[in-house]
Amino acid sequence: MKTLFTTTALILSAGMAHAAAHGMTPAITAADQSVENGVVSAETITATENGWLVVHRTDAEMKPGPVVGYAPIRAGETADVAAILQEPVAAGEMLMLMVHSEAGGKETGVFEYTLGAKEDGPIRVDDQLVMTVITAQ
Repeated sequence: MKTLFTTTALILSAGMAHAAAHGMTPAITAADQSVENGVVSAETITATENGWLVVHRTDAEMKPGPVVGYAPIRAGETADVAAILQEPVAAGEMLMLMVHSEAGGKETGVFEYTLGAKEDGPIRVDDQLVMTVITAQ
């Protein structure tokens, strides 16, 4: 298991170095949208490593709340990333779409994050979360 972690860490480091060398900065764009179909989409996501689009509930305080959906993302720029909502979201509710890492978990390809955990945790740039807030329509 230690060898797997070391190998994974080297791959992630290499991916971030590659992205940095090519001027990629993690980012996410999304607009207010209907959630009637049970899906929330990001227009574009730029990530320096494979990870997750995570949909958190939030409010006027802009703190990430419980996770209500997530979808895998790949390193690089991806358009139209859709996350299926795992619980009802009403029109008017605020949702925080955030880029999370795949690092630190026990299993690759399994979303393991819970609020405050390190597994598959949020990516930060200059100590700021890579996120955007939308209002469900």
